[in-house]
Amino acid sequence: MSQHPFTSLGTRTLVAHGSCTLVGAGPGDPELLTLKALKAIQNATVLFVDDLVNEVIVAHAAPTARIVHVGKRGGCKSTPQAFIEKLMITAVNEGERVVRLKGGDPFIFGRGGEEVEHLQQAGIQVNVINGITSGLAAVTSLGVPLTHRDHAHGVLFLTGHAKPGDSGPDWAAIAATARAARLTLVIYMGVSGAQQIEHGLLSGLPGSTPVALIQNASLPTQRHAVSTLAELHATLVREELGSPCVIVVGDVLQGLLQLQQETGPSFAWGT
Repeated sequence: MSQHPFTSLGTRTLVAHGSCTLVGAGPGDPELLTLKALKAIQNATVLFVDDLVNEVIVAHAAPTARIVHVGKRGGCKSTPQAFIEKLMITAVNEGERVVRLKGGDPFIFGRGGEEVEHLQQAGIQVNVINGITSGLAAVTSLGVPLTHRDHAHGVLFLTGHAKPGDSGPDWAAIAATARAARLTLVIYMGVSGAQQIEHGLLSGLPGSTPVALIQNASLPTQRHAVSTLAELHATLVREELGSPCVIVVGDVLQGLLQLQQETGPSFAWGT
């Protein structure tokens, strides 16, 4: 007799093999969620949710879905990555429709690549649904592009937070490349290392290079400051900006910096 394709888990009957989807919840504003992401959330039976995901987005889950909050906020205690992956694998093997709900985009500093690798090693096929990354939303909220024919021929997305034992980005080399190629730099998780980032970038970029610091991008609680590279760390400290904060460096901000210098203070609430 063949094995029955269903298994019983408590009072629930589940298909023996479930599914797994990594879903980008976007930068915070629930209206920036994609339709494809919304459908995946609504169809999930279990959601493993990062701290930075807006609860309004989580509320789209089915009333019967199990919601598991798994941390992952910069500078705070987080659920170990290996434990999250173990939970996901176990749930899929129990027949659940698993959604791993991540802030921003799963494949831009979201450790989505690591999760896909471990799940595939366990024999699980993974679907990925992109989300709007906070670096894009942050600069857009200021009315500024990341690229511009006159000011920036490209953009570099970088992390300012190295994993243990890693020295992190070579900021001097990045500065030289950004200046030669006319690139905008978008730095995630850079608050704690802002002083080092400033020092390294100043070796290859002028101190007058415009900088924007955007906390809680796209949310009603967004705060931002516009300054220069030479004042990057001092501005963060003075305005008490903290994580999650995106640091944008480049000449696409020239007009914004000039407007600020002509009309008002370096700091603003919201958009």
